[in-house]
Amino acid sequence: MPNPQPPRAVFAMDPVHLPLLFPPPLMARLTRASDLDPTLVVRDFADPAVAGALADAEVLITGWGCPPLDADVLAAAPRLRTVLHAAGSIRSLVGDAVWERGITVSSAVTGNALPVAEYTLAMILLTGKDTFAHRERFRAEHRYPSHAETAGTGNVGRRVGVIGASRVGRRLLELLRPFDFSVLLHDPYVTASEAAALGAELVGLEELLGRSDIVSLHAPDIPETYRMLDASRLALIRDGGVLINTSRGALVDPDALEGELVSGRLHAVLDVTEPEPLPAGSPLYRLPNVFLTPHIAGSLGNELERLGLIVVEELERVAQGVGLGHEVRFADLVRVA
Repeated sequence: MPNPQPPRAVFAMDPVHLPLLFPPPLMARLTRASDLDPTLVVRDFADPAVAGALADAEVLITGWGCPPLDADVLAAAPRLRTVLHAAGSIRSLVGDAVWERGITVSSAVTGNALPVAEYTLAMILLTGKDTFAHRERFRAEHRYPSHAETAGTGNVGRRVGVIGASRVGRRLLELLRPFDFSVLLHDPYVTASEAAALGAELVGLEELLGRSDIVSLHAPDIPETYRMLDASRLALIRDGGVLINTSRGALVDPDALEGELVSGRLHAVLDVTEPEPLPAGSPLYRLPNVFLTPHIAGSLGNELERLGLIVVEELERVAQGVGLGHEVRFADLVRVA
């Protein structure tokens, strides 16, 4: 049953993101579904000017730039019952106090997964064609490659290893289906039959690294995955293999990776690194076998509207008194970012 009164909602994020997340049509839907002041955006929960709005808030619409929701914040928001996050991971946002009070949490991580998977597919196709090396050679020598220089180029039968059947990983597996790739998957929470349904062969991590031409990381950044690709595991990737990381830099030992890349044995496409960004003196900026991008795989520009739409639809569900469509549960945190 719909609630007799629309829920009181408050924005909490860096206001610079608001126009792209909620352009006028989406903002209009938000204000129809809730009691919301679209001009009020909280950046500091301790600001006395927002105390009244926070005390009345039943729904917080959060995003990048929102401070952590700790016990002090919840004490100032006694009516809060739902957090709708217009971004991806909620791990650094939601503290234990949120779960202990039974507040429901939703994330737009599904929407954010789409551009990451699309970016990754593009990079798989480009690296399979050895695009970046050919571009550098063409730029320097102004000639077309010889047959010998293209002998190992192409995407027919290329072996792609996907680490993590996360939302991004699953979307990537879907996008890979039309191509002539051989796809391997490693994920400890997936069965062989589930992997087959996703279009992949389930294998152990070491086997995936040893058999893949291109390895793409899509595991969550949790204690169990910290430095999961250490020196010994990076050494398993074949000579000339490609590592694509759009997940988090912490999943890879940065010193070991730098050593492999400086030697020229491996190639890499890195949208994330550790630290982030890399220091100005890092050799990875200059290496021809490394393609660095500044954390752009996730939602940017007009892609943010997709995240806003997810939040709008969630708020409409709250107003109608029905369950959330993208709820994150405490039990999920052992295997999601």
